[in-house]
Amino acid sequence: MKKILIFSLLIASLLTLSLHSQDSKYRPLVTKAYELSRKCEQIPGPESPEKFSAWLSDIKHWRQERLVRMGYNDLDYSRPEFKWTQNCFVQTLALVTDRYFYDPATAMYTVDRYLDDLEKRYGGVDCVIFWYSYPVLGIDNRNQFDLIRDLPGGIPALKKVIKEFHRRGVSVLFPVVPWDRGTRDEGDSDWSALIQILAEIDADGVYGDTLNAIPFIWRKTSEDIKHPLVLQPQNALLDEALAWNTMTHADEWKHFFVPTVCHHKWLETRHMVHIISRWAQDRTDALQLAFFNGIGYYSWENIWGVWNMITERDAEAIRRIAKIERFFASLLTSRNWEPHTPMLQYGVFASKFPGKDRILWTIINRNEYDLTSPQLKVPMEKGTRFFDVWNGCEIIPDKESSLAILSFTMKERGYGAVLSINEDSITNELLAFLEEMNTLSKRSLSSLSDKWTPLTQKIVETDTTELTITPPNVMIRIPGGDFDFRVSGIEIEGKNRVGVGIQYHWESSPRRYHRKKIHINSFYIDQFPVTNADFKKFMDETGYRPKDDHNFLRHWTNGSFPSGWENKPVTWVSIEDARAYAAWAGKRLPHEWEWQYAAQGTDGRLYPWGNEWDPSLVPLLDKGRTQHSPTDVDFYASGVSPFGVQDLVGNVWQWTDEYRDDHTRVAVLRGGSYYQPQGSKWYFPQAFRLDRHGKYLLMAPSRDRSASIGFRCVKDTNKSNPSIWIKQWQLQN
Repeated sequence: MKKILIFSLLIASLLTLSLHSQDSKYRPLVTKAYELSRKCEQIPGPESPEKFSAWLSDIKHWRQERLVRMGYNDLDYSRPEFKWTQNCFVQTLALVTDRYFYDPATAMYTVDRYLDDLEKRYGGVDCVIFWYSYPVLGIDNRNQFDLIRDLPGGIPALKKVIKEFHRRGVSVLFPVVPWDRGTRDEGDSDWSALIQILAEIDADGVYGDTLNAIPFIWRKTSEDIKHPLVLQPQNALLDEALAWNTMTHADEWKHFFVPTVCHHKWLETRHMVHIISRWAQDRTDALQLAFFNGIGYYSWENIWGVWNMITERDAEAIRRIAKIERFFASLLTSRNWEPHTPMLQYGVFASKFPGKDRILWTIINRNEYDLTSPQLKVPMEKGTRFFDVWNGCEIIPDKESSLAILSFTMKERGYGAVLSINEDSITNELLAFLEEMNTLSKRSLSSLSDKWTPLTQKIVETDTTELTITPPNVMIRIPGGDFDFRVSGIEIEGKNRVGVGIQYHWESSPRRYHRKKIHINSFYIDQFPVTNADFKKFMDETGYRPKDDHNFLRHWTNGSFPSGWENKPVTWVSIEDARAYAAWAGKRLPHEWEWQYAAQGTDGRLYPWGNEWDPSLVPLLDKGRTQHSPTDVDFYASGVSPFGVQDLVGNVWQWTDEYRDDHTRVAVLRGGSYYQPQGSKWYFPQAFRLDRHGKYLLMAPSRDRSASIGFRCVKDTNKSNPSIWIKQWQLQN
């Protein structure tokens, strides 16, 4: 232990020396150990315009020495197959469950619909991260690679999807999640397993979730199989990995009035960084910082099923920023980039990107008011013309000795761009581009809405069952009554932001925390979850076989369950399979509040048996990588609810309601499961308490089915239809 401590202190000392041995006043921001790994992407600007020259000289010296200390090699930035990254200015996360990306009604990927929507709203994207794992990873022991194989249509369908993206000029990265060490052992390294898949489907790169660098072994492995991949880690890049990680993310940068300079863009101007403002409702700060640095933006809206919409104003800003950056991409990699080049107005900041016969300035106004006075003073050279690129018009300069004084309007918290160019270098292509920008500028950003609103979520209606008078077999009658329905979501991210969680029909928006006194009519509920034996009877009588049958009853062989499994809850059934069984049985799936009422009674208890957790009343947790079978549904009879309902928590999750908005389908899962992979807080969390529920993103039956999800059914007892009740409530409110 002592040796480990000494070694750790030595490493910490070396890291500190590597950061502080250089004689520079403006090193990247590092304030504490946490910042060392995530937030050292930003170089502070000069303290005042008067100190600009000293500041620029200082950070140039720092860059020169830092590259020497790194032993930097820039070969990857000159490779033709990686050049696309230098023109990748808008990137997003394409969540596979997004209904614009995959249509569950037709069981088809809809790449064109997905991209057309982004094109219409903010000008489209250059690259997507094809996201398929978190936040459902860990619901059972399927690993991250299993979840790729379980996507609708499997590998052949993914190959077609990638081809569709490429047809639209969009590159595709797939994530690796290095923290996935608790699910099924793949029997191979992450790099070998994923790269083989990506080569087969012709993907373009790897995104390293939670990584500060994707290790060099990924580069070597992709080279060995002759499918070189672009590498992009999530977090602030370790300098020494800059040579082979040609893109990174600026994850949740801090925003100051004086904009900071992108550390790794400064070290290697061809390195592409995408600024993230994950939960921001106003994205101006991040967009201004991206434009100032001549780097990209991460236009992420579907955050694990929570729609963080880009407002109309920000969307149009993205469109115009990206148009300028794409058109002048070769200038934005200029080694002579000069951030914080002097401007004439307070609160206006610019970067200067010189080329052979032209210079581009990207400009931002950090003030909350418009500026119309002279903005920029530059040397006046014969044959040079100036253009206001943002507004698509020529600037006629005022002359002051050998200097040109350029005047143009800068809107409050707005953007600007100026081009100086030798008149002999003006092309029809440039003139056409300026005309396009002029057309766009006729509608000012300030005239567009900056209002942010969450998507409205609606429950999928459930038809009433045939009314029951005679008590059904193995069902418990739950008497009607008033119920204090109190529940909260266990989503890992999002905190208490509006839009996170579920929206019940009495609420105005989705949220994490819910409480409402409601009246519940009498109903019958299965005493136990549906077993394998129950489901086999359904199969034998109906011959049911779903159209999407991948993973359907995956644990069965030759049409039957394993020996000794007859009384275990059936799993590997989708919510659609469960509904089919319920319809055959003359039942339906329970509404969540019915499930909770049957489990909790009227005293608000936290568990079916009381308020204290008792591990002897539920199955033992399975924390291994090879998931064992569920427990028989009647094994823990002492865990019964006040109404006599059994096996409610800790064995398998149970399907209840489904909710939808324009982009997402989710199922509410109740009861938690016995399976709990270890080693990471990012695995699908558990909800054994009766006042908590799980939110499970739905895509397609092949992906949704799980070894940890089963179901039970209910049956109505009187003339009060739950669906009618829900409709009436929605109309009244």
